[in-house]
Amino acid sequence: MSKYLDPNLKIFTLSSNRQLAEEIANGVGVELGKSSVTRFSDGEIQINIEESIRGCDVFVIQSTSSPVNENLMELLIMVDALKRASAKTINIVMPYYGYARQDRKARAREPITAKLVANLLETAGATRVITLDLHAPQIQGFFDIPIDHLMGVPILSNYFKTKDFNDDVVIVSPDHGGVTRARRMAEILKAPIAIIDKRRPKPNVAEVMNIVGTVEGKIAILIDDIIDTAGTITLAANALIESGAKEVYASCTHPVLSGPAIERITHSAIKELVVTNSIVLPEEKQIDKIVELSVASLIAEAIIRVHENKSVSTLF
Repeated sequence: MSKYLDPNLKIFTLSSNRQLAEEIANGVGVELGKSSVTRFSDGEIQINIEESIRGCDVFVIQSTSSPVNENLMELLIMVDALKRASAKTINIVMPYYGYARQDRKARAREPITAKLVANLLETAGATRVITLDLHAPQIQGFFDIPIDHLMGVPILSNYFKTKDFNDDVVIVSPDHGGVTRARRMAEILKAPIAIIDKRRPKPNVAEVMNIVGTVEGKIAILIDDIIDTAGTITLAANALIESGAKEVYASCTHPVLSGPAIERITHSAIKELVVTNSIVLPEEKQIDKIVELSVASLIAEAIIRVHENKSVSTLF
């Protein structure tokens, strides 16, 4: 690790993704800041920052993945502690932004929880947010502080470039909402796109309808931001095979993979699922079909640019 010379840059991590935080700190060239997260006997969170951060640019790495509420509360308490310890700036690095799927009122009397989380972070004292592949890009507008929205698609695309698929590839969006993401990957891989037109009768239940575009005789690459219970992606993969696709690969930035996801992926037509390490994959989820890529160098570069007041937009 080449040492980053500015002592006013500090990187701290909480409980959600320590391994990624260590990779990021290594990429920047600093040691992880000394802090501890403990619990009182009734479960209340206590955080101690064990070094001076007065006048420093502080970056806190925390994905608000499962357990979502624990990780979010840790983050809010950490931000409060940093503010009270006179940090110059408090930059939240959220590789995965939890509650992002509740970004609008889909039905009457529903909360907009993605906005509530943004309000909580700002009220606690955050001065900037760096995040990766928000479920809905308009969540950027929920913040009144600067937000840098990094993209996972180039990392996933570069992996597929190494496969040397020739011209037989089609990039597939599993729904209408993901077309922009699919088009971005298609531009990098110089491939056409297809869209799966699906209807979802209720949450976590997907019903595949038909495929818009040509997939027959091609290698299909499904691209999504989040794979949660894997219902949509496995139904999509099976529909692609039924429509004549030779092979199906799947990819996503955030492998939430809850409930029956691993079992579904294991028994699906998906040859390989390519994900990033924005969320920790516990050992029981590390199956042969899953390939994990690191976003550490991308985030490390973003941190250096923010600290040095350089443009971050070239990264996305």
